[in-house]
Amino acid sequence: MRKTYYILIMCLAVCASTVLLGCSDDPGVENYYTSTKEYASDYLANREGTFSKFIEILNKAKGEKGKYRLMDLLGTYGSFTVFAPTNEAIDEYLKEKGVPDVAHLDSADCDTIALNHIIEQGYFTTDYNNGTYPLPNMLERNLTITCDSDTISVPGEVRLAMYINKSAKIIQADDSVKNGVVHVVNHIIGTHNSMLPDILQKDSTISLFYLAMEATQYTNILRKAYMDLEYERNKSATFDRDSVDWTNDKLCLATAVEYDNVAYMKHRYFKFSAFVEPNSVYEEKYGITTLDGLRALAHQLYDPMYPDDANIEDETNPHNALNRYVAYHFLPFQATYYQLTCVDGPNSTLAGLFNRRKQDIADWYEACMPHSLMKFSFPSGTESGLYINRRGIMSRPDAKGVRIRGAKVATPEKMPNNIALNGVYYYIDDVIAYDKTTQFDVIGSERLRIDGTTLSPDFMTSGARGHYTTSTIENGKYGRGGQGKSAAGNCNHCLGFKGGFVTNFIYSDNLTHFHVRNRVLHFGSYDGDELTIIGKFDLIVKMPPVPEGEWEIRIFSCFGFDNRGIIQFYFGPGTLSDDGKKVIGNLQPCGIPLDMRPGGENPRVGWIKDSDLGDDDAIAAFDKSFRNRGWMKGMKAYSAATSESGGGVNPPFREGSGTLRKIITQFHSDGKSDYWLRCQQKLESTTNTMNFDALELCPSSVYNNEYYPEDVW
Repeated sequence: MRKTYYILIMCLAVCASTVLLGCSDDPGVENYYTSTKEYASDYLANREGTFSKFIEILNKAKGEKGKYRLMDLLGTYGSFTVFAPTNEAIDEYLKEKGVPDVAHLDSADCDTIALNHIIEQGYFTTDYNNGTYPLPNMLERNLTITCDSDTISVPGEVRLAMYINKSAKIIQADDSVKNGVVHVVNHIIGTHNSMLPDILQKDSTISLFYLAMEATQYTNILRKAYMDLEYERNKSATFDRDSVDWTNDKLCLATAVEYDNVAYMKHRYFKFSAFVEPNSVYEEKYGITTLDGLRALAHQLYDPMYPDDANIEDETNPHNALNRYVAYHFLPFQATYYQLTCVDGPNSTLAGLFNRRKQDIADWYEACMPHSLMKFSFPSGTESGLYINRRGIMSRPDAKGVRIRGAKVATPEKMPNNIALNGVYYYIDDVIAYDKTTQFDVIGSERLRIDGTTLSPDFMTSGARGHYTTSTIENGKYGRGGQGKSAAGNCNHCLGFKGGFVTNFIYSDNLTHFHVRNRVLHFGSYDGDELTIIGKFDLIVKMPPVPEGEWEIRIFSCFGFDNRGIIQFYFGPGTLSDDGKKVIGNLQPCGIPLDMRPGGENPRVGWIKDSDLGDDDAIAAFDKSFRNRGWMKGMKAYSAATSESGGGVNPPFREGSGTLRKIITQFHSDGKSDYWLRCQQKLESTTNTMNFDALELCPSSVYNNEYYPEDVW
């Protein structure tokens, strides 16, 4: 007898502090309904008494461009999350609409309902139980799942429940089927069609910031077309057929020791993430209650950094202080709370692979303010949570004695309905700015370890960064080893990107295959994922902007595979051409080509394990000589897991002979120019690869500091 769970104990870690609990123990995933024979369509059909009206809607819906009946689609191989409304839920919806029965709904209505209740990726509540799902549903809308108190199900008790878009309650969760998972809901999931400025305007708690948006006309910027129509026009027949379904054997591509199953995005979107101070923050912390007060604060923050622009009065000018202030609150992509760092959920297995006592988990992103960078940290311990422009380790200062708290981002359950058609917004509890403190005490004084999968807004908005594999109760959301050439049996679902449609990257489709790998915990990839580039490629990538000063660029990768490439790097300042197809500048070669095929123990590299070197002095001496030859050992703060599920931890990357950092070049940043790194494959083979895993941008105050030598973490 299947059990119905009105209480989902996975919420406890996030919600327990907000409600009084009176719930039974969670029975464990072994008691969830699981079928190895039923597809999602069978699950619904075999329970017709519960879902007959939803089935009627699915059969009446035409699907994307009328290609298929959705009920038929749910009977095919793939991976789906189905939020199945009960007959009672649909009756309530029909009553609200004044419609007597499903037969009176037209196909467009049925399309909207059906597509809004299906995600083409399996998500269990054990994978994701608080926040926004990384991938949108089939209507191209993002759905949120949040915990809240339930005072109705059992009179006299306050329980916890999960809701989709804060309205549809999950009354039965995690029913595993052959092609995904079904969650039963008690209400039709509503759609959202407002643009980001519209939902920001409706939120009276952030009205002061919205006035600044209007003054700078940033509201107009946020209303630009959110779908790339050129991308739509350039879809070939093959491209369209192979969009996100992972069913083409020809797109199972050899990487290091296995095959990646690749598909392409259906559509390309331009979206935003906003981080906004409520009015109460301005008033309580800064005594600001008017737009003039906010203007004064903007000049106070930005005039010392940009004195030549201090007298610019036109607030629509990107160099005006208020314009800079507003623009810095936006990222040029849509991201979920748990996508901005690799703490990918309240109970993140991936986060457990980091030594968080030595280093906070962090990522850096280019903001909408020109040539600005924003740091996101997720410390562990008593101050756990997502922060902007924070410095320190856990709740203490770093090794140099510096601690800057930064601004904390509100968790999903503390937000109203914050998702728009073209983005999302979050509350923050303090002012953020790209001021002197941020540029020189946070960004400019730390080593920036930037994951390759964060380098383009397209990786973030599409959900490629942190993309889940075909999820199962047994394996969870992470990838598996040993995947082969057959798409039907390959669960490592990766997202590919066509040349000309990736912000910050330039390459030709004729010579290059490019995809973002899904996360695999037990492989030598930092954060578990990487960019994979295959072919006779010549790729140029824009570097994240860094403050003025002396910097060093390094690339982290996993060396030692026969199908790796020989790469010549070039670097320098440049500007993007009007057509976006080339960089106008003089990129200079950086040393001789790098052969990525030998591992570290090869004499050409000369890596030696710490334990074979002797004492700390001998290790330090080797590190210095290794660095003089252009190499550094891998980071000590991260370790691969011993198993696919992340059940154990291997030695840190520093102890691996293949997980190494290669120094590319040193340069002076003027803080206002774009810098580009060109990666040119020198082998004639069309199958050799480069795993572009992570970059390090390191200031000279870190790599050349006699008082505080750069740490090994």
